[in-house]
Amino acid sequence: MKTLNDLTAELMQNPEFKAAYDVLEPEFERAMTIIAARTAQGLTQEQLAERLNLSVSYIARLESGRVIPSMRTWERIATATGTRAKVTLEISVSRS
Repeated sequence: MKTLNDLTAELMQNPEFKAAYDVLEPEFERAMTIIAARTAQGLTQEQLAERLNLSVSYIARLESGRVIPSMRTWERIATATGTRAKVTLEISVSRS
C-alpha cells in the first residue's frame, strides 16, 4: 500500500500535476499555517471561531484553503492564537 508521501512523489513526476500543485501551494501553506497556529494553542475550530466572532464553517473553509483571509483577518487570527502575523513579498528573477 502506498503512503500519501509516496503517491505525492509519484504524481509530482507528471509536469501537468506539478504545475497545478505549484499554483495551489501558497493556499496550502496558508491553510497549514492557520491549522498549526490553532492546534499549537490547543484550540478547536469552534474555539477559534468564537475568539474571532466568525462561523465555524468559515474557519473550516480557511483551513481547507478554499478561502483566502483578508489582511485584517490574518492579523486577528494571529492575535487569537498568540502568534505574530507576517507577510512577505518575494522577488523572483527569471533569466532568459
